[in-house]
Amino acid sequence: MAGNAAAGPRVGVLALQGDFREHLAVLRGLGADAVPVRRAEELESIDGLVIPGGESSVMDKLSRAFGVAEPLKAAIAAGLPVYGTCAGLIMLADEIVDGIAGQQSLGGLDVAVRRNAFGSQVDSFETDLDIPQLGDEPVHAVFIRAPIVESVGERATVLARVPDGRVVAVEQGDLLGTSFHPEITGDTRFHAYFLAKVRARVNGRVNGRVDAAV
Repeated sequence: MAGNAAAGPRVGVLALQGDFREHLAVLRGLGADAVPVRRAEELESIDGLVIPGGESSVMDKLSRAFGVAEPLKAAIAAGLPVYGTCAGLIMLADEIVDGIAGQQSLGGLDVAVRRNAFGSQVDSFETDLDIPQLGDEPVHAVFIRAPIVESVGERATVLARVPDGRVVAVEQGDLLGTSFHPEITGDTRFHAYFLAKVRARVNGRVNGRVDAAV
């Protein structure tokens, strides 16, 4: 059974590969009932999902091997709020510009993404981003073998760009994606922003049931 607004929403973190433990810790610190998700049946008990950073091609293969990919695609199409960071952003993109042979995405975000666009591990960097939706204080962003959003469709909205203009954060309804890793900086605003989407959806669902019963 999914969570509710009073008890804190139940938010899954896809735990097939990558830095899912860090996301679980941040979400729990913000009051969410955060749980690892590895199986399709576990999707039925969550109100939202975070897809962590890691290796997108490996995550893709594992999600299909574990039978999670197709049910997750269906859940996203049905409106499940999902936040993807780094590899998670790649997984949410409708198009991967430079995926390896056979690589698939879950889709949902009306964007095209390029993998490892900033270079290899040694080219990792940090910078401050102005994101008005999160307040006046800049967001300190850490990029590790990060993708970029090469094109943004009509349904998606740009949230942040690096100084050279390349897009590194987008949203589309209850879907959110960042090229960088807010789970490792101590700045919880992106997770809080996502949780607000989840809570609003939970509240709407509860209110809908109440209204239907009246």
